[in-house]
Amino acid sequence: MTTTKAACVGRPRGFDIDLALEQALNVFWRNGYEGTSLSELTEAMGIKKPSLYAAFGNKEQLFFKAIDLYENRPDSLFNIAFQHERVADVIRGLLLGAAAQFTDCSHPQGCALINSTFSCNEASESIKQTVLERKSKHKQRLVDRFELAQNQGELQEGCEPVVLASLMTALFQGLSMQASEGASLDELQKVATMAAEGILTVNVKR
Repeated sequence: MTTTKAACVGRPRGFDIDLALEQALNVFWRNGYEGTSLSELTEAMGIKKPSLYAAFGNKEQLFFKAIDLYENRPDSLFNIAFQHERVADVIRGLLLGAAAQFTDCSHPQGCALINSTFSCNEASESIKQTVLERKSKHKQRLVDRFELAQNQGELQEGCEPVVLASLMTALFQGLSMQASEGASLDELQKVATMAAEGILTVNVKR
C-alpha cells in the first residue's frame, strides 16, 4: 500500500478527524457561519488551531467539509424521502421527515444548510452565494422529481413542478426557522401534515 508524502511529514494526528468534523458541523449548525469563531471550533473539536489548519484548511474550507458531511449522510432528508416510488409519499416523506429531523435533540435544531447563512455579512458573501448554489441544486432535484411525476400522470393538470418545488423549499425554511426557535416535534408534525395534505389535494391525483 502506498502512503502519500503528506501523511509521512510531521507528527501523526492525535485526534479522530471524522469526529472532529462532526463536532465542527454542530457548531456551524447551531451558530451559522458568521456566528462561529475559530476558538469555538477548536474547543468543540478538541484540537489546536495549527491542527485545524493542517487537517481542514481555513474556516471556509472547514465549513464546506462540514456541510458536505451533512448533505451526504445516508439518513439525509432527501435520501430517505426519494426512496418512495409514489410522488405523494415523497412529499409526505419530505415534510414529515423535515419536522422530525429539524427537531431531533441529538443535534442542533433546524436545517444546517438553511441556518448557516442567516447572519452572513458582506465579508462572507462568497459563503452565502455558494450555499445558495447548493440550495438551488436541492430545489432542482425537487423539480426533476415532480417533472417525472408529471410525465407519469401523477400530478393534476395545471400543476407546475417548478412552483411546487418553490413551495416545498419555502416550507422547509419555515419549518427550520420554527424548529430553531423551539417548536416541538408534535407542533411541526401537525404543520407538516396539514401542508402535505393541502399540497396533495390540489396537485396530486388520488
